[in-house]
Amino acid sequence: MNFEFLIEDKSGKAMLEELVPKIIDTTKHSYNIFSYKGIGSIPKGLKTSQDASKRALLNQLPKLLSGYGRTYKYNQKDNAVIVVCDLDQRNKNDFLKELNAVLENTNPAPQASFCLAIEEGEAWFLGDLSAIKKAFPKAKENILNTYKNDSICGTWEVLADAIYSGGSTKLKQQGYSEIGSQKIAWARTITPYMDVNNNKSPSFNNFKNTIESYIV
Repeated sequence: MNFEFLIEDKSGKAMLEELVPKIIDTTKHSYNIFSYKGIGSIPKGLKTSQDASKRALLNQLPKLLSGYGRTYKYNQKDNAVIVVCDLDQRNKNDFLKELNAVLENTNPAPQASFCLAIEEGEAWFLGDLSAIKKAFPKAKENILNTYKNDSICGTWEVLADAIYSGGSTKLKQQGYSEIGSQKIAWARTITPYMDVNNNKSPSFNNFKNTIESYIV
């Protein structure tokens, strides 16, 4: 099976680069990971014309799915597209309906699934506190232990408060560029320690189960 992972930003790509090989046997299966400049929004009329590398993920989603549908038209069963998005403050069911509507309006449509990190990708790190503690031995356990898995609570801020000097307040003062850089650093530092078979984040387990459903 070949997997095409589409994710909204560079920190997400850094995370998947470490996690995907822990889930699939890379001697038997192949994969590509593509990141975009934010999540964006599904375009009205499901039409877009700009280069995918210069736009946000959802802006390009109709074009991307259509392209994969044509590419894999005669070999659907051996290829799967997995779109990974942060839920943020959206309603989960409504958002999934919107995403699936794009797929349903694609002809030919690729074999595809949508996986949501709830609330944000950092929820998957916080689903494995042992990995965080190994990556950051001085992490504030009192903060980590108050986190409820997949809660809508300002997830990245919780992680920052536990591991970043000065916490999320100081990091926000540094601006979006530094926040993005830190998120990439966290992804590269924490994921090597993560146990994909022992994660308490329901949305991570859905992601893992989705991948495995294609290769059973």
